[in-house]
This record gives sequence, C-alpha cells and structure tokens, in this order.
Amino acid sequence: MSSSKSKTTAIVDAMMSKDYFSQWLGIERLEEKEGFCKLRMTVRPEMCNGFGIAHGGISYSFADSALAFASNSHGRQAVSIETSISHLKPLMAGDVIIATAEEKSRSNKIAIYDVRVEKEKGELAALFKGTVFRKETEWNV
Repeated sequence: MSSSKSKTTAIVDAMMSKDYFSQWLGIERLEEKEGFCKLRMTVRPEMCNGFGIAHGGISYSFADSALAFASNSHGRQAVSIETSISHLKPLMAGDVIIATAEEKSRSNKIAIYDVRVEKEKGELAALFKGTVFRKETEWNV
C-alpha cells in the first residue's frame, strides 16, 4: 500500500474490485473514511419497474453498498445481519442519487449504521438502517 493511500481506501478498492453488482450499479465513490462512506450513482432505465420508477431493490442495493464500505473501513471484515429501508420519494431514470453511510454504534462484534439516500439536490428519498457482524478476520491490504 502506498503511503498516499489510506487503509480505508485500500479496503474499499479491494472490495470494489470483486463487487460486480456495485460496478453494474455504476457507483462512484465520493468519500470514505473510518465509519463513513459517501457514494453517487445515476438511476438508469433498466433499473425501473412497471410503474416507471426505480425498483426498490435499486435504492436498497445502493444503500447496502454504502453500508458495506463504511462497516469494513476499520480494517475488520464485516457482514450485514439485519437491514431495513423506508422509501420516502420515488426515484426516476436519470436521477442522480447520493448515499451517505454513517456509523452510529460499534462494539467488538456488532456495529449499526444509518444510510441516507438523497436526490442530488438534497431531497431525502430513502432511509436505510444496517446492523453488521464484525468478524475477527482483518483485511489484508
């Protein structure tokens, strides 16, 4: 690892290199640090359902990716054990959305994160909560 790249960035780089679903979503990383991640993506037509709005799984998956990156940022591997989402506003093809994951609680084994999914101009579209199990396995980056 080069001295100019943080361990958190190296971890997210390693995760993204094998996360083909996040790659398909077209996720752009905006910021990552311990316990925090901010992502951006654009809703595409093939992500929309029969109502012409983004399938709920799109905002859910987007928020879940932010959870994954934020919860692994401390160096220990973490996997989700419980997640939920509340969809507040519909998303349409062409909408640029931002997911911001923030750590709310972290112990040796369990951590809890809130993820806000907003439209680019700040309108709240969804609220996601994720609980992760922190494995003893460290990231080797």
